[in-house]
Order: sequence, then structure tokens, then C-alpha cells
Amino acid sequence: MSFAFPWALLLFLLPWLARRVLTARSAADAALVVSQSAFSAALPAGAHGGRVGATLAAGAWIALVLSLAGPRLPVTTDLVTASGREIILALDLSGSMVKEDFVLDGKPLTRLDAVKRVASRFVRTRKGDRVGLVIFGDRAYVAQPPTFDVAAVAGAIETAQIGISGRSTAISDGLGLAAKRLTESDATTKVVVLLSDGVDTSGKVRANDAAGLAARHGIRVHTIALGPEDLENQPMSRDAVDAATLRAVAEAGGGESFRVRTMADLDAMAASLDRLEPNPMRRPPMQVWRDLWMWPGGAALAFALILAVRRAP
Repeated sequence: MSFAFPWALLLFLLPWLARRVLTARSAADAALVVSQSAFSAALPAGAHGGRVGATLAAGAWIALVLSLAGPRLPVTTDLVTASGREIILALDLSGSMVKEDFVLDGKPLTRLDAVKRVASRFVRTRKGDRVGLVIFGDRAYVAQPPTFDVAAVAGAIETAQIGISGRSTAISDGLGLAAKRLTESDATTKVVVLLSDGVDTSGKVRANDAAGLAARHGIRVHTIALGPEDLENQPMSRDAVDAATLRAVAEAGGGESFRVRTMADLDAMAASLDRLEPNPMRRPPMQVWRDLWMWPGGAALAFALILAVRRAP
């Protein structure tokens, strides 16, 4: 236990100082000295309770001073404070995301389902961050505005479906919409995480130009390229990802680019992203103070009430 205002404990000396000063002044000014026994004999019969009254008065003063000193106990809480960071995931929902080229527990998995598993798990651990979701296909939409309710964002990711935003890949539109929402934010740290498995086929602005504009507004852009084949190595492949463009987007946005071909790559990406954008849930537990002043304050009030009742005629 400690005290918020320990200097208030010096008030314990006040009655002693007052008594010394008053006693010295009374002795100097007295014209007649009467013995204590003679004084006690002259008191009325009901007045012999001075010791109890003095004890009550002393108890009231001690309790009052303790209350003024502010006794308190340290308490550790599991509450997570706001990090000041705002993250928007820009998720590709183009038609190629239905391709089953991921494997989990020996079973094929679509790119979208693989991303849903890892992205929703990543989002659920971001308590203290404001997180939002933008989805894009032919067009870009805000599926979940930035919020501290990370469970709601994870739910929006888990229920996302191919086709609700068209089947093309408007990467620059998705990035631009996410950056626009972050530009309006007063967060101290602003991050876009762009997940795509294709080539920008529908945007009106180059994706790296959009990333450069975001960077000038203090927004960091990380990109995640999904799929086993690169456009650089398989230029004729319909489902190849334009990893080079996504790397250029990350460079222009001041972030990192991740190349994801397997579930293991997805898990490693999530861990790396946690290191790049420190997770607020991994901070040391927050310590707060539990105030105890009301207990000695209540005792002081009780002593005072008892004294008042004793002195009442």
C-alpha cells in the first residue's frame, strides 16, 4: 500500500503542536493554579468521561488524516489501452480467389478461405488498434469502417464472398479507398495491408502511384501477393500474381511486401506483420490504483457522529 499525498501525514503533529502552544500560553497567563484532583471533584457527575471523548477525538483525527493522505493499492488489469494505430485491410475478392491451390491438413483450400483463416486470426489479436476492412473487385467498398471492435472486423472477413464487388481486380481503387479513409483519421500511425492474388485490371490510377500518395499523407502500405505463380515467371498464366507490382506498391508506400505461396507462408507473414506493427496486446499489463481513502474517511465520520451524540444535552 502507498499514499497519493504522503505529506498529508504531517498533519498528525498538528494537535500536539497546538497543545504545546496553548499549554505554554495558559501557564504564562494563569492567575490561579488549581490541582487536577480539585478540578475533577468540582465537575458535574455526568462529566467524568473525558478519556473516552479524547479517545474518540483522537480516532477521528487519525482517520481523517489517513483519508487525506490518500491510501491506495496497486492493481494489475488486463485492459488494453488504445495504441493510436489504425489499420485497414484491403482484401481482393476477384474471381481468381476461388482457385484451390492452398493446402490445409492435406485438403485443398481456396485462396480466399486461406486468407480468411489467417486474416481473421490476425485481426482478432489487434485489440487496442482501430481496424477496418475494404474489399475490392470491379469496384471497392468499405465493408467495415475502422473500429476497436476487432471481432466485428474478423466476422466481416469470415463472411466475405466472391462476386459482391465484381470479379475483376481493381487494386488501385481498393488501395485508394483505404488510404482515403485513413487520411481522414487522426490516428498517430496509419497502415494499409493490401492482399491480392492478381494483376490490377480495373483501376484508373496505377497502384504504386496511389501508394506514393498515401505515403505522402503518412500512411504506410504493406502488400501481400497470394498464389503459387508469378507473372514474371509465368506471363501466360491466367492466375499468376503480379508480385513485382505489389513490391513496387510496398516500396512506394514505405512498407514491406510479402510473397505467399503456402499456408506456412501465410502464417509467417502474419507473424512478420505483428513485428512490423507491434501488437498492443503484447504490452506489459497495465497497473492502476485502487483508492482506499473512503474507509478511513468513513471511520472519521463515525467517530465524529459518536462524539456529537455524547455531547448532545
